[in-house]
Formats: sequence, structure tokens, C-alpha cells
Amino acid sequence: MEAKALKLTELAELVHGEVVGDQEVSISGVADLDSAGDGDITFLVDPRKSQKIIETGASAVIVPDAVDKADKPIIRVKNPYLAIALIHNRFYQKPFAATGVHPKAVVGKDCQIPAEIAIGPMVVIGERVKLGRRVTLHPGVVIGDDVSIGDDTVIHANVTIGFSCELGARVIIHSGTVIGSDGFGYATDEQGRHIKRPHVGIVQIDDDVEIGANVTVDRATFGKTWIQQGTKIDNLVQLGHNVVVGAYSLLVAQVGIAGSTRLGNWVVMGGQVGVGGHLQIGDRVMVAAKSGIHNNQDAGVRIAGIPAIPHKKWLRASTAFAKLPDLIKEVRELKKKVADLCRKL
Repeated sequence: MEAKALKLTELAELVHGEVVGDQEVSISGVADLDSAGDGDITFLVDPRKSQKIIETGASAVIVPDAVDKADKPIIRVKNPYLAIALIHNRFYQKPFAATGVHPKAVVGKDCQIPAEIAIGPMVVIGERVKLGRRVTLHPGVVIGDDVSIGDDTVIHANVTIGFSCELGARVIIHSGTVIGSDGFGYATDEQGRHIKRPHVGIVQIDDDVEIGANVTVDRATFGKTWIQQGTKIDNLVQLGHNVVVGAYSLLVAQVGIAGSTRLGNWVVMGGQVGVGGHLQIGDRVMVAAKSGIHNNQDAGVRIAGIPAIPHKKWLRASTAFAKLPDLIKEVRELKKKVADLCRKL
């Protein structure tokens, strides 16, 4: 669907920005600095690279407040990255299309399915499932018994949602993700055999959560595994049973969190972070990629490394580690000199 053109003034109102230059420029698309052409708007984050404003073929550029003039129309904002995200969404948002229930979908007994719905082919819905208005289920989605899904939620192809799980409104789940699989819980007997523990809890996903492709979220042993409002989870993340992820957190690809660990709000974890079980991670903790967390973390700390330590200390330790070969060589030379001195004495 072709995006409707908007005046630069309309876009500035959307992002609470200030237009400098021709306010009536017509914008019909969004592109990066290198590929933008006539009718596009692009963005610049670093004011030191303002030369790119001249070089780009875009009709207008979103810039930080530090840029006060340019050779083409600009919108000055506090956060260009946020502004371009808002504008991009404005251009490419698609109205919901109520296609109904596809004849090749399977729907169980006693389900609550509103008229405003889009259920694709090969979708399987269990019994007593409750769907909100304008829910979209793409082909191959499997929904277990007693699941509830809130308004305007989108479930992409081949997602599985286990029995009794609860999803809020405006949730997005990408292809291949499994919500509500059994957790990894076993008890070992005297013969060394591992006896599976039943997992009878649920997964609760609050409003405005987005979960990437091929993510696994284990159901709780008892109670619930809980992803709170506004959190965004990248592809290939694993959340163990009874994990709680606080509101507006960001988990990047291949993060793994063991069972019963609780994350606060606004936590950020880089790629491949591993977190042990039964830990408490405070609000606004930031964790560098490939770190391993083995103990509780206070609110607001920035940590890195395995085991994770304060980020600045980790930087110093990494610098020292890189110098170890030279230090070893120096120590050997010093030992040799000391030995020579001892022989002479």
C-alpha cells in the first residue's frame, strides 16, 4: 500500500520538532542517508556529520537540536532516532483487515472469537480460547486450551502458545516462538535418574510486549512466568520457568535466564548474556554482551564480564589481560637477571 504524502509541518507536529526551511515540502517515504531520494525524509544523529545533509538526496532531514541550519529543509528535535521511528510508523501503519476465520483453520469448542478477527489457514485453536478484537493469527499458529489474547495482538506464523497462557493487548510475537513450553526442572533419585517435575503454572505477557523469532518462554512450575508491560525481546532468547522480566526492559539476542530469576524495570541485557537462577536484578541494570551473572545486582549498576563485575573495572581488567604476554616476558627476563646477580654474589 502506497503511503500518503504528508507536509513537513505535519511531521514536525508528530515529533514535537521545529522546522527550518520550506515547511510545505511533501514527504512520502523514509530512507537512510545514503539511499534517500526525492520525497523521502531521512535522519542524522551525530551533528559532527552535518556534511551528510548536503550529500543526501532526501527532500528533508531530521537533525539534533545542535544543528540550527542547513542547505535543505530540516526538522530539529531532541532525539532524531526516536523521531524517525515515530514518522516511519506513521507512514507504514496498516489498518486492520478483518478477514475472519479461514476455512482451513481448526477452532475448538466454547471459544470466544469476535467478528473483528483475522485467522489464517492451518491455525489450530484449542477449547475455551478467548480472543480480543482485531487479533491476527498468521498461518500455522497453534493456541492451546484456555488461552486468552488481548485486543490488537499479532501472532506471526508457526508460533505455539501453550494451555492457559495469558497475553495482553498489542502484543507482537514473531515466527517460531514457543510460549508456555515445560520448564527444565528435574529431581534426581538415588540411582541418578532424573525425574521430571510437572509444570502446572502459566506464562503471562502484559500489554505492548514484542517477542522476536525463535524465542522460548517456559511456563512456571507453579504460578507464572511473567513478562511485564512494554518489554522488547530479541530473537533466540530463552526464559526459564518462573522468570519475571520487569516493564520496559530490553533483552538482546541469545540472552538466557535461568529459572526463578527476577529482573527489575528498564533492564538492558546485551547479546549472549547468561543469568543464573534465583537471582534478583535491580531496576535499570545494564549488562554488556557475553557477560555471565552469578549473583544479585543492585539497581542502576553497569556490569560486564564472566563473572560480571562493574563495567569500568572490567575495562581495566581487560586492558591488563591483553598485556599479560608482555608482562610474562618481562618477569622471565627479570628472573634471569636476578639469577645472574645471585651467582655473581
